[in-house]
Amino acid sequence: MSTEPTPLLSVEGLAVMRGDTHILRRIDWRVEHGQHWAILGANGCGKTSLLSAITAYLTPSSGEIVFEGDAYGETDWNDVRLRIGIVSNALTRRVPPAENALTTVLSGATAQLGFWTREKTVPVEKAMRCLGQLGVRHLAERRWEVLSQGERQKVFIARALMADPRLLILDEPCAGLDPVARENFLARLRKLAARQRGPGLILVTHHVEEIFPEITHVLVLKKGRVLAAGPAEEVLSSETLSAAFGASLALERDRHGRWRLLA
Repeated sequence: MSTEPTPLLSVEGLAVMRGDTHILRRIDWRVEHGQHWAILGANGCGKTSLLSAITAYLTPSSGEIVFEGDAYGETDWNDVRLRIGIVSNALTRRVPPAENALTTVLSGATAQLGFWTREKTVPVEKAMRCLGQLGVRHLAERRWEVLSQGERQKVFIARALMADPRLLILDEPCAGLDPVARENFLARLRKLAARQRGPGLILVTHHVEEIFPEITHVLVLKKGRVLAAGPAEEVLSSETLSAAFGASLALERDRHGRWRLLA
């Protein structure tokens, strides 16, 4: 009898086809408890399709996805989604402009945009705590339409934390942020990653500069296939990134543990 612990997420032989086009080809990937991953790859490599399959918004052509022992197709995936938080620009664009940040965060309790409840007790205190974890408690009454891009991303992470997710997916969360806002945002992510009982993180990005030291592992995709996967210090190399992006790239790591490409 196997005593191997159940992984947080297991993807085996995952394939997605649209007509005769292969979007993903036999993806094998395993995320253990306590790991934080970055997913890297050029445009069109399959990152978005992989996320959509994991969150059950895209039906695979073949393969298996298991989250904490619950298999896709055999489990009520609406219940599973409550354990998987996701932050993406596609979702943030669906928030009503006049909605305040607190209301947006409260909607995370049911993992559905648009807050409503039949419960007598509304979890306002928990929502305020979640905003506080991201340093934006002061924005609770601020309308969505006046929030900056960085503020919106932090509010949306607070929203995801309302359901106490086991996994938090961040789909290019730094897109549209200026350098100062990006560093401020990444500093908050680092604190979240350092929490002992916090969720596992999956950071999807095009930029190695956004991979902070708490990211333990990296998955690199190319043309719908896994090019490399494993511990960050083993996977991230000039050779791997050159192959992934189809150009000659030089990579280095500074004394603070941050990666950057050399000109």
